[in-house]
Amino acid sequence: MVMVKICGLRDPDMVAFAARSGADWIGFMFTPSPREVTLAAAATLLLSVGSAVPVGVMVNPSDDEARAVTGLGIRVLQLHGTETPGRVAELKALTGADVWKAVGVREAADLAHAARFTGADRLLIDAKPPEGTAIAGGHGAAFDWTLLKGWTPPRPWLLAGGLTPENVAAALLETGAGAVDVSSGVERSRGLKDKDLVRAFLHAAKGQ
Repeated sequence: MVMVKICGLRDPDMVAFAARSGADWIGFMFTPSPREVTLAAAATLLLSVGSAVPVGVMVNPSDDEARAVTGLGIRVLQLHGTETPGRVAELKALTGADVWKAVGVREAADLAHAARFTGADRLLIDAKPPEGTAIAGGHGAAFDWTLLKGWTPPRPWLLAGGLTPENVAAALLETGAGAVDVSSGVERSRGLKDKDLVRAFLHAAKGQ
């Protein structure tokens, strides 16, 4: 069964709905974004995650920032900055959490970069953000999935970038991904999730 992460949630009702509808992971953004949440807000949101696993999305976090997020009970950190393999190892040792590393892809050479992160628990293979943007993800853009043909993942991984209820089944068929991550593809406006879209995405991804 394909696993699904719904990312960038800010509303307790939507968190509960996503978890109840079959999301495996729910992502909370601790970085400047239309979907950013404070530590206090996240503490409340975590009460609604049910059996879904919460994921803290961060960009180049300091030790204190990482400890603050995992101190809430979040046991997965997803890193979207310029963190090195060494920094991934440091944060794993510091927090005891699983650490995922996002790798932006625009061309085949970018996939070689992913091979460096053998210490990450998972990789998030995402579209590279547009040039000049200050926001790491959630841009709604896909990369060329054919770049993944013949690629041997060094770690378990999720496919991200431009996924929607309409294209996720094709993306899974094209890439062989066993897990996917969606944010803007289930929004009716920037930063605002839509229950119908969340339900449709989960249905399409999981083949229900």
